Amino acid sequence: MKEKDITELILITIAGQDHPGVTSALTEVLARYDASILDIGQADIHHTLSLGILFKTHSRVSGDIMKDLLFRAYELEVQIRFTPVSADDYAQWVSMQGKNRWIITILGRRLTARQIALVTEEISRQGLNIDSIQRLTGRVPLEEAEEEPRSKACVEFSVRGTPVDHQSMQERFMQLSQQEEFDISLQEDTIYRRCRRLVCFDMDSTLIETEVIDELAVRAGVGDKVKEITERAMRGEIDFRESFRERVELLKGLDENVMHDIAVNLPITEGVDRMMRVLKRAGFKTAILSGGFTYFGNYLKQRFGFDYVYANELEIVDGHLTGRYTGEIVDGRRKAELLRLLAQVENIDIAQTIAVGDGANDLPMLATAGLGIAFHAKPKVKQTADQSLSTIGLDGILYFIGFKDSFIS
Repeated sequence: MKEKDITELILITIAGQDHPGVTSALTEVLARYDASILDIGQADIHHTLSLGILFKTHSRVSGDIMKDLLFRAYELEVQIRFTPVSADDYAQWVSMQGKNRWIITILGRRLTARQIALVTEEISRQGLNIDSIQRLTGRVPLEEAEEEPRSKACVEFSVRGTPVDHQSMQERFMQLSQQEEFDISLQEDTIYRRCRRLVCFDMDSTLIETEVIDELAVRAGVGDKVKEITERAMRGEIDFRESFRERVELLKGLDENVMHDIAVNLPITEGVDRMMRVLKRAGFKTAILSGGFTYFGNYLKQRFGFDYVYANELEIVDGHLTGRYTGEIVDGRRKAELLRLLAQVENIDIAQTIAVGDGANDLPMLATAGLGIAFHAKPKVKQTADQSLSTIGLDGILYFIGFKDSFIS
């Protein structure tokens, strides 16, 4: 009696020293028997190949396929393993399509096994399954791994499923990032995450490592008074508009030439040059939305190529600051309005925008953007924002977007 021909599903896993031609040789065997590939994935870690292929074939030829694959694996000096997959298991795997997907990015000067263990423990606790893991940063020479003060390490997890409690997951990640000194980002993997188009930055203590108004105040001899007001405003203890008026009044009589000297000596935040080079090359529009002053925003625009600058205009008469300003104050509410306006001008969805800032007056902008990032932020801002970047430079946002060093270096 003729044996019934049935469909078989077989998963093959291949491991061994990677070299050109392995995938080609093995898939050629499958092609010879007209097998259908249902899934395929490959990774290469330190020249070691890990390849998986799930294929469908007929029982009458499955034995021949496995025999030929064994011979080819032997010739290629790799190990091969065969695992039968039931129709029910395959159906369950297919049913996972359409489930929520999340991208979890962890980064810092260096990443430890403890940090990764704590993050993956929370992923498991939330009932999520890790589909893939990839390193976004470049390979670090062994002798530099512990000594390079500006080294970076970043790993991205792609996970699938619906968290048991999304809010508690977000809170746990923020807690871990502070306790273990690394940064973490949790983003839903939507179409918008893959096509961000506009990035808006605060200026003072974000693009530059100072508050310009404090620098002006030092030159005017009122440094301590202005710094105290600035710190209270950034902590959210007093209204930004009120603090802005008070501080500007204290600058009355300052020579306008002082602004040029401050501008050319601004301490630029680590990573700004690399970040802007990559964003421009990738076609992003960039904007400075600042509660500081247009003079310094325009200086950064000219130096780094920002597309837009919106900040406050100091009134100058006869070469001296009058202690007043012109136009509307750019406060937190105005920053959020400008973000929405620029999205309209660029004809993009608000979900395609990114906002980066450090102070309380940046919170409305961070909440409005599709991706809001608190950068080396004040405690109140870090507690409120969904994404935080505190351990490395501003170019760290490139990893939150999904860029790899191999593409952007």
